[in-house]
Amino acid sequence: MQYDLVVIGAGPGGYVAAIRAAQLKMKVALIDKRKELGGTCLNVGCIPSKALLQATEEFHRIQTQAAELGILVKESGMDFDKMMQRKEKVVGALVNGVAGLVKKNGVEVIEGEAELVSSTEVKVGDQIIEAKSIILANGSESIELPMLPFDEERVVSSTGALSLKKLPEKLCVIGAGVIGVELASVYARLGSKVTVIELLDQICTPLDLAAAKQLQKSLEKLDVTFHLKTKLTKGEVKDKVHLTAEGVTEEADVVLVAVGRKPNSRGLDSKVELGKRGDVIVDGAFQTSLPNVYAIGDLIDGPMLAHRASEEAVVLVESLAGHRSKIDYMTIPNVIYTHPEVATVGLSEEEAKASNIDPLIGTFHLRANARARTSLAGDGFVKVVGDKKTGRLLGVHIVAPHASEMIGEAVLGIKKRVTVEEIANLPHAHPTLSESLKEAALNALGRTIHS
Repeated sequence: MQYDLVVIGAGPGGYVAAIRAAQLKMKVALIDKRKELGGTCLNVGCIPSKALLQATEEFHRIQTQAAELGILVKESGMDFDKMMQRKEKVVGALVNGVAGLVKKNGVEVIEGEAELVSSTEVKVGDQIIEAKSIILANGSESIELPMLPFDEERVVSSTGALSLKKLPEKLCVIGAGVIGVELASVYARLGSKVTVIELLDQICTPLDLAAAKQLQKSLEKLDVTFHLKTKLTKGEVKDKVHLTAEGVTEEADVVLVAVGRKPNSRGLDSKVELGKRGDVIVDGAFQTSLPNVYAIGDLIDGPMLAHRASEEAVVLVESLAGHRSKIDYMTIPNVIYTHPEVATVGLSEEEAKASNIDPLIGTFHLRANARARTSLAGDGFVKVVGDKKTGRLLGVHIVAPHASEMIGEAVLGIKKRVTVEEIANLPHAHPTLSESLKEAALNALGRTIHS
């Protein structure tokens, strides 16, 4: 059977591409090796991790802040099994939702391992599927350390860490990136003793330095121990997992290896050009070295974010349909779902300076925000980065509860090329956390009211 478009991979890039193409009257097939649609993000990544983050945040607040709020809790505890069951229930409901959307839009779903045969052919089992265009949206997978191969029980990837059978007394995390710090916070709140070993000199590189330091302080309040600028040299699995790093020895029940993810490009090297990281090389229109074959999301160079893949999917499909569509990567936000959350968009202060921009910097600390005070959420800040010459807003960095929701205003501001002064002059409801963005802009202009 011939299609206008075949999409390989049903993650946030793939299924969005398939739905948008169907909306544009294309005949579409969506191929995935999993029965459950949604890819890594929905099944074993973004969604299950957020379910655990939310549950453990609520638990931690009850334990540490209820009394200060005047709430008397006679007894509190965590049912680990029930928390995991709820996570699976949330994932299941959303997987069914994606399946319903795909079916509603008339996309044909084919389950199986897809093999790219040519610029117009894909093989699934014994079936050859023909298409005018093919989109590769294979996603990514966790990077494994040779000295600590995954068994998903004692040495785990993020997948295993989201499905542990029991709470580890001691958890060691290798890598202080987004996945590492999010899951470190989950298990620290539950009572595990958590240690993080990181090769670089700051967590969550390339996060704005001030935001990274504030996030580390927040995690240290959960008794998470960090060993920065520390290289792991040896790992052995015995009765426990024994780790040796530069000047550090650790013994853990479970080790989470979170040193990054790599493009899932196995089998593609003989078909399309790959980069050094195994990423698929594409041009400015997402086309690979093979005509009619395109790639998006984690499979190509760039930040591995679900919403980035979805945006690329829409832009690519609309372009294939003859529409004028483009993506502005400077408006792609990044979020770390710890507590407080960290949300960023645009340039950091360090990136602005590296680009020979004289930065206009403004910062407002949450301890001076009324809503933060009433919510016992004074740890954090909002920082704006502008261009001192033009006044244009270039970046916003938020460390605050609900930063993931607050960052939307900043995304729109950068998209519309607003100035820092325009943000400063924009009315914000009182009392809200979002007032902190206005105050940070005022601070940049030397007009701070509340600090």
